[in-house]
Amino acid sequence: MPAKEDPEFIACMEDVLDVYELPYNESRPVVCMDEKPYQLLGETREPLPMIPGSDRKTDSEYVRNGTVSIFAFIEPLGGTHHVSVREHRTAFDWAEEIKYLADVMYPDAEKIILVMDNLNTHKPSSLYKRYPPEEARRILKRLEIHYTPKHGSWLDIAEIELNVMTRQCLSRRIAEIDLLRSELSVWEAERNTSAAKVNWHFRTSDARIKLSSLYPRFTTA
Repeated sequence: MPAKEDPEFIACMEDVLDVYELPYNESRPVVCMDEKPYQLLGETREPLPMIPGSDRKTDSEYVRNGTVSIFAFIEPLGGTHHVSVREHRTAFDWAEEIKYLADVMYPDAEKIILVMDNLNTHKPSSLYKRYPPEEARRILKRLEIHYTPKHGSWLDIAEIELNVMTRQCLSRRIAEIDLLRSELSVWEAERNTSAAKVNWHFRTSDARIKLSSLYPRFTTA
């Protein structure tokens, strides 16, 4: 969060907050996207089996098996969830995830309203790096992109989704990427079965009061 007046921050923030006030529209779904790194960790010794009244015992030492990237998409009002695991976090990876969003998750949507942070790979240009121009443009025309401000990751509802996923599914060591994908697939299915939704309450009117220090001050003549 910025420490002082920041017009650029509030412009992006109010834009995203306006998006979150839109009513549910099946043909124009609001979808939030975020990604996070995940360290694959293996055990150096076999954990001791659990017994009634006792937690699972694991050794403090572990084996690093590399870092992967977890992508998360959530439609807050529709209750649609998708997570995937990729070996890398490149422009190609993001572009392929966005193609999946457009062509598999919402093939019939008139427009997908996409909220995400301004990471260096989260750019329209990434699609042109991965696909021929006709295909890149076709995908982009399906999207209406809104970026959260720098230092404003709390405005991305997909970050909330990743925090829930971490708490519910990743509170232990997972050594292999295939196992991680399997575990997250089960978690995703449960989230979609329950159609877990997010009811966002923070509005622009709230921001102008609670975050007033971020707004430029004006004096009347």
